[in-house]
Amino acid sequence: MNYDLIVVGSGPGGYVAAIRASQLGMKVAVVEKAELGGVCLNWGCIPTKALLKSANVFEYLKHAKDYGISIDTEPKADFSAMVKRSRDVAAGMSKGIQFLFKKNKIDVLEGFGKVLPGKKVEVKAEDGKSKEYSANHIIIATGARSRELPNLKQDSKKIIGYRKAMVLEKQPESMVVVGSGAIGSEFAYFYNAIGTKVTLVEVMPNIVPVEDEDVSKQLERSFKKAGMKIMTNATVEEVDTRGKKCKVKIKTSKGEETIEADIVLSAVGISSNIEGIGLAEAGITVEKDKIKVDEFYRTNVEGYYAIGDVVSGQALAHVASAEGILCVEKIAGHNPEPINYNNIPGCTYCSPEVASVGYTEKAAKEAGYEIKVGKFPFSASGKASAAGSKDGFVKVIFDAKYGELLGVHMIGANVTEMIAEAVVARKLETTGHEIIKAVHPHPTMSEAIMEAAAAAYGEVIHL
Repeated sequence: MNYDLIVVGSGPGGYVAAIRASQLGMKVAVVEKAELGGVCLNWGCIPTKALLKSANVFEYLKHAKDYGISIDTEPKADFSAMVKRSRDVAAGMSKGIQFLFKKNKIDVLEGFGKVLPGKKVEVKAEDGKSKEYSANHIIIATGARSRELPNLKQDSKKIIGYRKAMVLEKQPESMVVVGSGAIGSEFAYFYNAIGTKVTLVEVMPNIVPVEDEDVSKQLERSFKKAGMKIMTNATVEEVDTRGKKCKVKIKTSKGEETIEADIVLSAVGISSNIEGIGLAEAGITVEKDKIKVDEFYRTNVEGYYAIGDVVSGQALAHVASAEGILCVEKIAGHNPEPINYNNIPGCTYCSPEVASVGYTEKAAKEAGYEIKVGKFPFSASGKASAAGSKDGFVKVIFDAKYGELLGVHMIGANVTEMIAEAVVARKLETTGHEIIKAVHPHPTMSEAIMEAAAAAYGEVIHL
């Protein structure tokens, strides 16, 4: 059968590209070997947020007295019930993708997809039978998986990746989390919040190392305050899994330290799923684990495209979705504007949450900007005080010459819901004074953006 478009992979890049293509009048098929929605929906973004919400509610219950509420019995974390709720949420969302595909008349080709020369895709089903399909255009959106280090091989029992961390049979008493990016920090928070003794190990000088240094330091303080052990400038040399517990040998600037833990969670990044999908046979160029594409996601072979985690750029669900839409609109003959990757928001959903967009203070200086920096702490926010969530701040960075908003960095309760304002402001090339004069509702956490902007220009009211 011939299609206008075949998408290999149904994650947030693939399924969004397929739906947009259908909206634009194309006959579309999607190849998927597992659950619709890919890793993000089934094993990443969505189920982890369900776990984090459970941890968040548990923490509220533990601090009920702070809000004038008495609870007769001590709240307990039911780990298996939390896991079940998370899986149920993911399953429901996957069914939602099925509905959207049916609504948009998108065919689902179940099996492992392999691109072939001549604009063809081979789909191999679980029973081993293969069938070929042709299309005018083929988008590769096969995503990524947890990266394994040579000295940190995952056995899914004692050394695990993020997928296993979501469905452990029982809550571990202790855990070492290796890597403090978004995945590592979120799982470290979740397990620590429900009572697991957590040690977070990061090779860089600061946790969440891609974030502004002020944010990293604040998150480290918050994590330590919550009872977590943080080890930066540290590397895991080896893990001995022969005994009942893992013996984790960690090298630090002060020497070696061995920590015992029930589980070691490896969260050291991702590897692209590009093996065995026919790239070499089709003549598609690969560089350093990534498919090489242009600004419209065209590979070096006409009719073949790639989006999401298999191409260079931020490995984020919303990036993959944006790339999929842009790619399809270009195929359809539209004239879309290439994505500005310096205006992509990043979010980490631990507690306190972290959200950012644009230049960090250090990066802005390195880029040659003369800058104005404003910072407003949530300890000075009426809404934050009322909510009992005073940890954190909003930090804004402006170009001193023209007032351009270069970067926004937030840490605190619900800041992942606030960062979109900064993304839109940067997209519209808003200046500092325009943000100051845009009336923000009171009392809200979002007032901190206006106050931080005012602080940069010496006009802050509530600090």
